[in-house]
Amino acid sequence: MTTLLLALWPLFALIVAGHWMRRLGFPGETFWPAADRLNYFVLFPALLFTNLATAPLNDPALPRLAAAVVSGLGLSWVALLLVRRLCGWPAARFGAISQGILRFNTYLGLATVGSLLGKAGLGQAALMLALMVPTVNVMSVWALTAERGTSVRNLLLPIARNPLILACLAGALVNLSGLGLPFGTDRLLGLLAAASLPLGLLSVGAALQLQQIGGEWRILAGAVAARLLLSPLVAAGVAYGLHLPPQESLLLILFFALPTAPTAYALTRQLGGDSTLMASLITLQTLAAALTLPIVLILAGIAIP
Repeated sequence: MTTLLLALWPLFALIVAGHWMRRLGFPGETFWPAADRLNYFVLFPALLFTNLATAPLNDPALPRLAAAVVSGLGLSWVALLLVRRLCGWPAARFGAISQGILRFNTYLGLATVGSLLGKAGLGQAALMLALMVPTVNVMSVWALTAERGTSVRNLLLPIARNPLILACLAGALVNLSGLGLPFGTDRLLGLLAAASLPLGLLSVGAALQLQQIGGEWRILAGAVAARLLLSPLVAAGVAYGLHLPPQESLLLILFFALPTAPTAYALTRQLGGDSTLMASLITLQTLAAALTLPIVLILAGIAIP
């Protein structure tokens, strides 16, 4: 438990620092949008590319991870569709709630994996992201546009333009080609990747908007509990059912216990979803995760032999 808390508290300290830096106006309001763009289009893709380019793609874990990801997301998606039918949510509301339950904060996830499991864990986490990111993006776009009809173009375009997906694809191709990262490119990409996670965590804190939390406490509490407590239980059940080894089980539970992604707000606004509800979900989940994530990981560590 002490090791886990020692690994996690610096990550949440960076989130708190980012929040207060923005509130105090340091280093300036224009810094944060620029930092988000730099991280999203350059630094974070470099991290994913590097880890996938050097990951053992012939690892026997890959089919197991694929089955676990598909099972976990599939069960969550079916449950969301059933609840939507019962509640009669329109697409704008369903899209926000779906993203609040399906999407995950990749910055916090990889930073936690790096702190707990090191480079070996980051390699497997990159494989899991390569499977989860496109799947969750398709689900999110469909949820936000279901009532208007979803063309193949509307589904595929956000995926084709997503720098995280492109970085995963490029890293896998380089890995399979056997070219490696010669002439110091591994060092260059490593330097870029090293800057990604701390900057990303600062940006997560800067994006917290406490004043945007709306008054829909019932739906907010339900979505927060579903994402941070029920989703890791689903992941634990999938890990048990598929007989995943301890490290893979921990990775799966971790990614299903993370708060939703801050980038969900931009997609919600772009596709006409309920952006106020989405902003409230992002803020509340990120705050609540400071309490729930350590508890979930401690329980997972006890349960996994």
